[in-house]
Amino acid sequence: MVYVPLEKLLDKSDNSIYKLVILASKRALEIAEGQPKLVEVDASIKPSTVALFEIAEGKVRYKKAKAS
Repeated sequence: MVYVPLEKLLDKSDNSIYKLVILASKRALEIAEGQPKLVEVDASIKPSTVALFEIAEGKVRYKKAKAS
C-alpha cells in the first residue's frame, strides 16, 4: 500500500480536508476517464492514489473561485 503524508497534502489545499477530498476526487475521475498522469507511477496504482501523488508534488492545485 502506498502512503502519501496528509500534512504534505493539506498544504496544497488551504489546510482544508474538504477541499483536498474534492480536489483529489475530481482529479481521480479525470485520470480514470483517460487524462494523462502528471507523475511517473506504476500502472497498477489506482487513479485516486495517483491524484494524491500529483497534489503532493504540486502538479495539481486548488484554485480559489473569484468572488462576484
